[in-house]
Amino acid sequence: MDVLHYVAIILGILSLSIDALRFHLHPNSRKCFKDEVHKEGFTAGEYEISEAQGQKIDLSVTDSKGHTLASRENISGKGKLSFAVDDYDVYEICIISKVPAGTRVVNKEVEVYLQLKRGVEARQYDSIAEASKLKPLEVELRKLEDLSEAIVSDFTYMRQREEEMRDTNESTNSRVLYFSIFSMCCLLGLATWQVLYLRRFFKAKKLIE
Repeated sequence: MDVLHYVAIILGILSLSIDALRFHLHPNSRKCFKDEVHKEGFTAGEYEISEAQGQKIDLSVTDSKGHTLASRENISGKGKLSFAVDDYDVYEICIISKVPAGTRVVNKEVEVYLQLKRGVEARQYDSIAEASKLKPLEVELRKLEDLSEAIVSDFTYMRQREEEMRDTNESTNSRVLYFSIFSMCCLLGLATWQVLYLRRFFKAKKLIE
């Protein structure tokens, strides 16, 4: 059991993916943050908004194509959100403050706390254990299995990205080489034409024989 705990801790450190933000939001303003999410990735988060009298606070999560992944309107206090994607993508989460016309703002700034968990960290193993009636050791084994799959998936993605970057570099090098050869041919052709033209010109002026 101790060995499993140590392995779980090590793998957890390697694949840990938790983000927490705390900031202040001015009235009639917005703050957005972008992050990358892996293929078939699940993200869960919690937020806490301080009292915002006279302000309407909205939260939205969109992907790189502008599709809305999650949306919360007129939020206050504590809350949760979650969303999932089918492919590797970059999502943007925005917290927006709106002050209706003619409304007097009591608190000028709103304090926002946002915590996001991705992948294995976002899964509720307590609920899984209750639903499947798993023992504590089985839950630990399930965590280890999920962590291992996440690590393998990350390495596979990194290798795929490395191959894509290598192909791009090779393609760029080939294009640069061909362009350099073409440029040299153009320069040689232009130089030859210039020499012949000057030779004919000087012969026409009888400056050379």
